Amino acid sequence: MQIQQNIRQKLEQTFTPLHIEVENESHMHNVPEGSESHFRVLLVSTQFEGKPLVQRHRAVNSTLSEELKGQVHALALHTMTPEEWFAKGGSVPESPPCLGGGKS
Repeated sequence: MQIQQNIRQKLEQTFTPLHIEVENESHMHNVPEGSESHFRVLLVSTQFEGKPLVQRHRAVNSTLSEELKGQVHALALHTMTPEEWFAKGGSVPESPPCLGGGKS
């Protein structure tokens, strides 16, 4: 749970989010039990206003560069402004099942 906590802490410090979710989805993949390698992040921040999706993702990837160099294999990002978040009713789709060697 250390990597998940580090991701959350760094994103909170950098983006001062209105809403944040950091979910470890490693259990959905063919990795050892207890792994922290696949994450889904939902991040709602005013800092994303006026920025295209690619700039938002680059900002998050830059913030988490150390984690991405290490154990984190996959990072699903949902980055939104508060206006976008409220327009979606405060929800995002669930991650699809792993198709690349996932557990059956």
